Amino acid sequence: MVSDENEAPPDGDNTVLPVHNLPSPTVKPSPFSEQLMTVMDLLDSNLESKSKLYKDLSLSYIFLMNNGRYIMQKIKGSAEIFELLGNTWTRKRSSDLRQYHKNYQRETWSKVLGCLKDEGLHVNGKVAKPILKERFKSFNAMFEEIHKAQSTWIVSDEQLQSELRVSISAVIIPAYRSFLGRFRQHLDAGRQTEKYIKFGPEDIETYIDELFDGNPSSLMRRRT
Repeated sequence: MVSDENEAPPDGDNTVLPVHNLPSPTVKPSPFSEQLMTVMDLLDSNLESKSKLYKDLSLSYIFLMNNGRYIMQKIKGSAEIFELLGNTWTRKRSSDLRQYHKNYQRETWSKVLGCLKDEGLHVNGKVAKPILKERFKSFNAMFEEIHKAQSTWIVSDEQLQSELRVSISAVIIPAYRSFLGRFRQHLDAGRQTEKYIKFGPEDIETYIDELFDGNPSSLMRRRT
């Protein structure tokens, strides 16, 4: 028996779907696209290897951010290459750059922030002045050391440079201002305050804005 071509297909797994409802076939990357992906992976591996040559972990993350941002700009500047690599590659590299930034923040500034916490400052319900003085001394020393080193580092991409400075300011300045507000009154006014509180919040902001310029400077020399 020959069925009518217009007859509705029977229910079940053998139902024939209209062509427009069929799933799109997977597009296989071209050989050139695959070769380009391989080259980019090799480039990434090479940069990772070179970053490990830096003894300073913070500098290694700056190196990876500098080079990663440069590569991303070049890829996005070529519509043909961008299309060959695709959105998946771009999203992965953008995620890598964000992770390098987070790693830099943690490696560089986590110990500095540790100086500005309340834990360990109170003994028998009172602020222990010797511990408080040591916290201020540690903060001053760490901040000055970071400024001394990282003001000589160069981040040539202005947007990346700005992003780094803004993110540092966002975590350091509020924490420092809050710490000062809670504890500066526990130091004796006069010489003791001047000895241990070497920076105001505005000073911190100014010095952060000098990072990544490639211009070495000493906070100690500028304060005297």
